[in-house]
Amino acid sequence: MEGWFIANTHQKYLIEAIQLAQKNKSEGGRPFGAVVVREGKILSIGVNGMARNHDVSSHAELEAIRSATQKQKNVNLEDCTIYASGHPCPMCLAAILMTNIKTVYYAFDNSDAEPYGLSSEQTYLKLGIVKDKVPLLLMKLDVGIAAKDVYL
Repeated sequence: MEGWFIANTHQKYLIEAIQLAQKNKSEGGRPFGAVVVREGKILSIGVNGMARNHDVSSHAELEAIRSATQKQKNVNLEDCTIYASGHPCPMCLAAILMTNIKTVYYAFDNSDAEPYGLSSEQTYLKLGIVKDKVPLLLMKLDVGIAAKDVYL
């Protein structure tokens, strides 16, 4: 029963990230959302603000990390987990590593995002980054929501 509770908890926060992404898309933004969680409580949220802010670094994960570190006046988030609607891009992964977050849960990977022009796979290839070699736990979870329901 405990394993079910843990999986259900991860799915709950991941669904929150997806709902943020859907809302952001409905408001004219890109369909990405992220949630930073500490000890079972949401510390911060973020959505992709690239279009709104005219800022290529305004990714959901970065906005959530920025909010969390400012809130706690410290850049160390080692006791936090991040939940992202999509697989983090290399820039977001760098920020995640720099803040010592050890675990990322995400709903959609680059193959899910590619048909909608939202994959960061080419950036990984250009930088020579092998996603499977990143020193943190990256877990894709199925939450029963299709990529098309977020990206279209």
